[in-house]
Amino acid sequence: MAVVMIGVDPHKASHTAVAISAAEEPLGELRVRACAAQAERLLAWAAAWPERTWAVEGAGGLGHLLAQQLLAAGDRVVDVPPKLGARVRLLAAGDTNKNDPNDARSVAVAALRSAGVREVRSDDHAVVLKVWSKRYRDLGRTRTQVVCRLHAVLCDLVPGGVSRPIYASHAARILQQITPPDAVAAARCELAAAFLEDLRRIDAQLRETRKKLAVAVQAAGTSLTGLFGVGPVIAAAVIGDVRDVSRFGSRDHFAACNGTAPIEVSSGPRKIYRLSRRGNRRLNHAIHMAAVTQVRHRHSQGRAYYDKKLAEGKTPKEALRSLKRQVSNAIFACLQADARRAAAHAEGPGGQQGNGSAACAAGLHPRHRLFGQATPGPGHHTTTAAASPAPGPAHARGGAGHSPVAASVPPATPQGQAERLQPSEDERPGGAARRRPHPAARKGRGQRSPAKTQRPKGTSHAAKRTDGTP
Repeated sequence: MAVVMIGVDPHKASHTAVAISAAEEPLGELRVRACAAQAERLLAWAAAWPERTWAVEGAGGLGHLLAQQLLAAGDRVVDVPPKLGARVRLLAAGDTNKNDPNDARSVAVAALRSAGVREVRSDDHAVVLKVWSKRYRDLGRTRTQVVCRLHAVLCDLVPGGVSRPIYASHAARILQQITPPDAVAAARCELAAAFLEDLRRIDAQLRETRKKLAVAVQAAGTSLTGLFGVGPVIAAAVIGDVRDVSRFGSRDHFAACNGTAPIEVSSGPRKIYRLSRRGNRRLNHAIHMAAVTQVRHRHSQGRAYYDKKLAEGKTPKEALRSLKRQVSNAIFACLQADARRAAAHAEGPGGQQGNGSAACAAGLHPRHRLFGQATPGPGHHTTTAAASPAPGPAHARGGAGHSPVAASVPPATPQGQAERLQPSEDERPGGAARRRPHPAARKGRGQRSPAKTQRPKGTSHAAKRTDGTP
């Protein structure tokens, strides 16, 4: 625990800092103007407390530059989500007015009390992916606006408008066929031509940004692009938002963060799970696009998993949500494998960690490809899977078929320690798929242990069961 916690409420024009002790007693307050010397003034003011920690509200957003400057000066900086600081201010006793000093003090208290606040790291290659991913996303939104405006103008020029998705070449052919009868129609044609030029310019910028994303993802050396339906755009969005996968304790924690794990709304004996609207929506959208891509390709294992859920009686939306959870588990496993490989590479050859890296373990189960092989080639990485396969009818029957989440890289934690923090739709009570009890758990039901059963040589354990026991 830090001796002094300094909370910072950053703004565009100014930053307010409040220092408190470990007993949450105020020690000092300072307001500095946002300028080139902002970090120097804050560090000179905080020199009286050598053992200090800075708690910056929104260190990944408006307070990013200040947090990086304090980090470069050698101080410890933690990131406090704005919602967490707001909750502390609303639940505090006494002065709870909404102002900058109270907000800064709430940020410091939240960092002092919460053990799960994230420590700020220096910018790395993941930030490059996040920058270009945001650029690609912004261009996509701008293109949608331009296309909608072009559609609206064409509806005034062409009876019925355009019934299908419009592209630059298609819109150019339509405009060439229009002969404006009056000045109003001529003005609309000129406006449509201006929108067409905007559309061509945005399409060119999208292509250029996509090339930069592909180069940046290739430089990252990730295995995410080996998953079916995950290209450079989705991989960049995932890596840019996750950055450090070690902050997620398990795949369930990661699923809760990206919103693919259902939330519990139980009361009394009723156990109910509903769709989660929480978490990082950018991550959720990236996982959604990967799942939709798998569903659209009938040869993918994701489509087979989707069809299996439909056959079990789930609705199309429920089946897609189950598939999204499996994609989330696969992405988490790939990120873990990339982290282990990067750590082994940084440690150098001959280290113990290099012996268990993903590069060495990738060939343990070559048949188990997670959702198929998307981009085969010499640079292709064997895809990885979650810590344990999802329960399903194929596993319950003991058949030879593999689930879409068949493991190809050993998990970070032992498979016997499967966590159920956020159960998926397959694992919820009342779901179609349930785990069958282990044979050792049926010893008290009048059946002898398999280890003590005498059977002739060459007789399999499954063939011995003739009493109707499954």
